[in-house]
Amino acid sequence: MSLLRVILSIIFPPLAVLDQGCGSILIVFILTLCGWIPGVIAALVILNKN
Repeated sequence: MSLLRVILSIIFPPLAVLDQGCGSILIVFILTLCGWIPGVIAALVILNKN
């Protein structure tokens, strides 16, 4: 997990998981629409897995 990805996941979470696949982008986008914090947490979890 690079520093750029972490900063990007804090600013705009769906953009940080762009190369992780369509399902990840969709999940993070929906969570970001529900609230900014759940989107950030989901993006960080997805990025931490890889």
